[in-house]
Amino acid sequence: MRGVKRVVSVLAVLVAALVVLAFVLENQQGVVLLFLGWSTAQMPVAVFVVVGLIVGMLIGPLLGVFVRGRRVRTAPRE
Repeated sequence: MRGVKRVVSVLAVLVAALVVLAFVLENQQGVVLLFLGWSTAQMPVAVFVVVGLIVGMLIGPLLGVFVRGRRVRTAPRE
């Protein structure tokens, strides 16, 4: 059973890597982002999307830990 789970896991990671590779190869046109007066250098669209994905993957769990920790502290004491 472990062998089947390992094969399925490897295939899932491989498919995800191929999807990301296809996305990066399809989105090579350069863009400049402007936000609140800040401007970025011209880079491919995929760079901004992947950076946004990575930032979200880092911030999401941190917010979850913060909210969970805050709930534990504010729980009523008996």
